[in-house]
Amino acid sequence: MVEDEEIFEGRWYQYPRMQTALLSGLLSASAYGLESLGAISQDVRIFIFATAILVGGYSWAREGIEELLFERKVGIEILMMAAALGAAVLGIWEEAAFLVFLYSAAESLEEYTYARTRSSIRALLDLAPKTARVRVGGTERIMPAADIKRGDLFLVRPGESIPTDGLVVAGRSSIDEAPVTGESLPVDKSEGMLVFAGTINLEGAIEVEATTSFEENTLSKIIHLVEEAQEVKGRSQLFIEKFGDRYSPLVLAGAVLLILASLLLEGGFYEWSERAVVLLVAAAPCALVISTPIAIAAGIGRAGKSGILVKGGVHLENLGKIRVVALDKTGTLTRGRPEVTDLIPFRGDGASLLARAYSLERLSDHPVARAITERAISEKVEAGDVENFTCLIGTGVSGDVDVETVYAGKPELFEGLGVRISDPTLVDRLRAEGKTAVLVGTAGGLDGIIGVRDEIRAGAKEAVASLHGLGLKVVMLTGDSEAAARAISAELGIDDFRAGLLPEEKSRAVAALEEEFGPVAMVGDGINDGPALAQATVGIAMGAAGTDAAIEVADIALMADDLAMVPHALEIGKRARRISFQNIAFSLLVLGLLVPSALLGGLSVAGAVFFHESSEILAVLNGLRAARG
Repeated sequence: MVEDEEIFEGRWYQYPRMQTALLSGLLSASAYGLESLGAISQDVRIFIFATAILVGGYSWAREGIEELLFERKVGIEILMMAAALGAAVLGIWEEAAFLVFLYSAAESLEEYTYARTRSSIRALLDLAPKTARVRVGGTERIMPAADIKRGDLFLVRPGESIPTDGLVVAGRSSIDEAPVTGESLPVDKSEGMLVFAGTINLEGAIEVEATTSFEENTLSKIIHLVEEAQEVKGRSQLFIEKFGDRYSPLVLAGAVLLILASLLLEGGFYEWSERAVVLLVAAAPCALVISTPIAIAAGIGRAGKSGILVKGGVHLENLGKIRVVALDKTGTLTRGRPEVTDLIPFRGDGASLLARAYSLERLSDHPVARAITERAISEKVEAGDVENFTCLIGTGVSGDVDVETVYAGKPELFEGLGVRISDPTLVDRLRAEGKTAVLVGTAGGLDGIIGVRDEIRAGAKEAVASLHGLGLKVVMLTGDSEAAARAISAELGIDDFRAGLLPEEKSRAVAALEEEFGPVAMVGDGINDGPALAQATVGIAMGAAGTDAAIEVADIALMADDLAMVPHALEIGKRARRISFQNIAFSLLVLGLLVPSALLGGLSVAGAVFFHESSEILAVLNGLRAARG
C-alpha cells in the first residue's frame, strides 16, 4: 500500500513503481521475443527473466518479508513471491516473470491511485497565494503567506486569492468561495464578515485581519481532515482485512499440502507442484482486499474537493445506508433570521404600527424583536421615547410611549389584559402560514398585528425533492409550534415533522426514527443540535467553514451553508458503497471460479496470472469511479 505521506502529481507511467513494473515487463517481453527468434542461449534467457523478476518484485517482496518477520503475518506479497519462486524452480520462467510484471503493475496502479488522491487534496493548498500584502507599521510589505500570524492586517486586491482566514475590517467585495465551501454563487462580504483562505476576491479591494495562521486556516484544516479520514477504516474494510489475515496463510498451507500430496497422488511431483503454484496465484485475495478501501478513499477525496468533510471511512459507508434524513428547521431549512412579512393595522397605517412596535422592540434582543427593528430601520421609521421598559418573560414587552403604556407580544398577553381581537382568524391564518403573530396596542385596544417568519432558505424545496429522488424519507425536527412546523412542512413537501422539541427531545426523536425506519442522517448547525447529531447514524453539520465546534460534533461537516450539499453528500456515500459491493461481489466471483479450476488442474500458471491480475486492475479502475461527480 502507498505510504501515508506519499503524494504524486505526474501521470501513471511516471510513477516510480510503475516504471519498475514496466521495465520488468519490457525485459520479459525481450527475453520471450529473442528466444522465439533463437537469438539467445538458454542461460541468457533465464538470466533476463530472473532480472525481470528481481526488478519487478523487489519492492513488494521486501514489504512482504518485513511483514512476515516483524508482524508475523502472511500477506498477499508472500503468496505472490512463493508462486514466482515455485514457477522458477519448476523451470517455467516465462510464467514467473509474467506473474511478477502483472502483479507489480496492479499494485503500482493501486498505489498511484492513493498518491494521486492525496495530491488532488494537497493541490487545494495551491489555491492560497504564496505571498501576501501585509500592513506593517502603516506601510505595505510583501511577505510569504506562510509567515502571516493571527492579528496581522493584509490587503487583497480584486482578482487575488485570500492567503488565510480573516475578518474584513475595511472595504466591500464579492468573494468566490467555491474552492473551499462548494458554494456556487459569489458571496458579498463587508466589514465584520469572515473570509476564508483560498477563496477569490472578485471585485473591490478589502483589508482583512487574520484570525488564523496559515497552518491553521480552513484550507489547511480541510486537507488535514480529509487525509486523516482516509486512514480511518470502515467496517467492511476492517472485516475484509481480518478475513485476508486468516485466509492468506490457509492458501499457503493449501499449496504446501498439494506438494506433499504429490507423493501419494497420481500425476507426479511436477504436475501437483504446478497446481500448487496456480493455487497460490488464483486464491490470493488481491482484488478482494482492495475492493473497499479504493472506493472509500476515492469517495472521501471527491467529497473533500466539494467542501464536504467526511471524518472517516465508516461515516462514508453509513451515508450509503441512510433511509431517513432528519432536518432541523431553524437555521437549516430556514435562514435562521426572522423577517417581518405582514403589517396589519387596525388604526392608522402600517408605518405607524411599525413605529409603535419599533419603539419597544429596539430595546429587546429577542430574534423577533430584531426582525421588527431591522424592518423599521430599513424603512427609516422613527422610534418614540420609551420609559419603564419591561420584558414580559414568555409573552412580550411593554413600556410607556408618549405617556401611554404600549404592549407588543403574543395574543395571550392581550387576553390577559382583557383585550379581544375583532377577527381572531387573522392570528390563526398567520400561524397556519408558519408565522409568529406579534400584537401591538394598549389596554384600551389593538393598533394591529405584525407577522414575522423565519423565511425558508433558497434551494430548500429543491434539496428536499432531491432527497426524495434518492428514495429517502424526510422529517423535520423543530422546537417551534406545531402550526408553524405544519406550514413549513407543507410548503417544502416534507413527509413528516416533530414540533415543540427541546434539544434532548430531538435526540429521542432521532432514536425513534432509527427504530422505526432504519439508519438516520441528522442535519443541523452542529452546536444547538449536538445531542441529535450524536444520536444519529450520521450527524451532518452545515456551514462549518471556520467553525471548530461544528466540525468537532458532526461525523460530516458541510463547509457551505447550502442544503443542496446534503443530497450531494448522500449521493457520494451511496455511490462509494455501491461500488464497494460491486468490487466485493466481483472479487468473490473470481475467487470462486479460479480456486476450483486451480485445484482440478484446469488452469495454467499463465492463465491464473492473467485472470487474477486482470481482476485486481478492474477492481482498482472500478473503485476510482467513486471520485466522479
